[in-house]
Amino acid sequence: MTCPTALPLSRVRFDHGFLADRARLVRDTVIPGQWEALNDRIPGAERSGCVHNLQVAAGEKAGQFHGLFWQDSDLAKWIEAASYRLATHPAAVLDAELDRLIATIAKAQGEDGYLNTYFQLVEPQNRWANLRDCHELYVAGHFIEAGVAHFQATGKRTLLAVVCRLADLIGKTFGPGPGQTPGYCGHEEIELALVKLARATNEPRYRELAAYFIDQRGQAPNYFELEAKRRGETGQLPWHMHHDGLATLQAAKPVRELTEPVGHAVRMMYLLAAMLDLALDDHAAARAAQCRALWAAITTRHLYVTGGVGSEPYGEKFCEPFDLPPDRAYAETCAAIGVVLCARRMLDLELRGEHADVMERALYNNVLAGLALDGRTYFYVNPLEIVPAVAKRRYECHLVKTQRVPWFGCACCPPNVARLFASLGAYACSQTPNGLAVHLYAGCEVQFEAGGAPVRLRMTTEYPWQERVEIAVSLAQAVEFTLHLRLPGWCRTPHVAVNGTTQQIENVAGYAQLRRMWQPGDKVVLELPMPVERVRADARVFAAAGQVALQRGPMVYCVEQADNGAQLSALSLPHASPLKAHFAPGMLGGCVILEGQALRTNPGSKLYATEPATVTAVPLCAVPYALWANRGEGEMRVWLRET
Repeated sequence: MTCPTALPLSRVRFDHGFLADRARLVRDTVIPGQWEALNDRIPGAERSGCVHNLQVAAGEKAGQFHGLFWQDSDLAKWIEAASYRLATHPAAVLDAELDRLIATIAKAQGEDGYLNTYFQLVEPQNRWANLRDCHELYVAGHFIEAGVAHFQATGKRTLLAVVCRLADLIGKTFGPGPGQTPGYCGHEEIELALVKLARATNEPRYRELAAYFIDQRGQAPNYFELEAKRRGETGQLPWHMHHDGLATLQAAKPVRELTEPVGHAVRMMYLLAAMLDLALDDHAAARAAQCRALWAAITTRHLYVTGGVGSEPYGEKFCEPFDLPPDRAYAETCAAIGVVLCARRMLDLELRGEHADVMERALYNNVLAGLALDGRTYFYVNPLEIVPAVAKRRYECHLVKTQRVPWFGCACCPPNVARLFASLGAYACSQTPNGLAVHLYAGCEVQFEAGGAPVRLRMTTEYPWQERVEIAVSLAQAVEFTLHLRLPGWCRTPHVAVNGTTQQIENVAGYAQLRRMWQPGDKVVLELPMPVERVRADARVFAAAGQVALQRGPMVYCVEQADNGAQLSALSLPHASPLKAHFAPGMLGGCVILEGQALRTNPGSKLYATEPATVTAVPLCAVPYALWANRGEGEMRVWLRET
């Protein structure tokens, strides 16, 4: 059967409700604000240097390179986000700004197609000399994704031509042939970008190059070891590789032998996303089976309750199965975005609601926590427990923050959030061979085709705060198709009605299948009851033993010092204590909060005592984890002791 496919962005338009508000925030505040940051115009923010570097490389100004090896990738991701914004909401000023920027990129590009301002300005003699550490192909991948997005949004080939020249140079440079380098990038990204380019240009050689990079990775003799010897290294690895060596880069053994996620979490998720793309395009059963196995390992043994991955700050990496500590959780925003990317591809591989459940969990919790309510500051790291004074002392990594900041020297996460939310329509639903599948519920309008006829769906909902989703069907004449409505795994008693008549739900792999001859004006009402639930981790998650997390619908909750006072570790939640949910319009932009009664252990007179501690009943208030740290610095925790 033909796989489900994403609809063009222009066919899904968010117009009201929670996700629409976030998409509007990204469109109106985040994208313009990030342009200011990339141009170094935000007082007090860490300097980006991205636009400056490009202008210097293009000969438009004098100056020195600023930033890290991969600095260009921040700008490339912003171009991708801005292009998606043009696809859904055309804007002449932004369109013209992109045209000017792309002209500068074209001027900066080398005669042979090379494009990387660090190596063009600082180390031109060392091009492709350190693929392990220097991210050249990673940067190229983000430029390629930007070029494809801009072409698909505007129809212009200006940036597409640039990235095709870059990809052609890469294809000449790397591979198994005479005079080619048998290498691959230390940070995956080029692989999934090349598949996108192949799809946009109908050039199979780009897909073949992506497959080469994946299949060559970790093969003996190991390219990174040979490369290090050529550089004269004597065994000293970068700090982030001291513990796991080449496994940090998913390169200790051939990719086809991976059975568990390893190493740097973002790299692992991008690798899996590219593997899924190839499995989808090539109908490769063996690759698809490995993708399923890796995805199952990630989601059943390595996933935080907030949808994040990567439990260790040292190396930003996956650890042993079930090692999910809340206080030192790295859970990088980019890694959670990688979870979303892979979940969406899994839905194309097989339409199963469990994949959309993971996508929704990561999106509504870990990813959204990376962006402030005002759209102007960001988290890179997303722990599930924070005591500010301890966190500041414990972590040397400057990316661990107790409050969101306007920008980072390594600013991969902010533009990644922007490009995800600017392209949210691609994640909301899929065109299926027999109709439409709805994965995410949001106030939006969707246009698709069924039986050769155009169909328009109007979805009205205040999800995730409210349980009701209304879908109005608009078409010129009766058409038969199947509407697949996701039944979230957290929902125990869904209810579906068509034109007021209750339907017996045919639950097929987590989707209610409504197949009928649809008439103009038909209306579907989906009710998804959202009781407050206590979530308990598997006993093997030792860091959460004896504790519960609170969840309502797709939202995971946390307690903050602002509502519950300091020393949140002293709080415990009685098993039988009732919890009530209500909408608080004046709190955190308007959200559903949870209230109940907890117990607070009183301080004792000794550091260690044999007599029982005394406890006091206190009110408890929990807020969505996605919205924490929007009211000043303070303690926060997701897991609470259960008594």
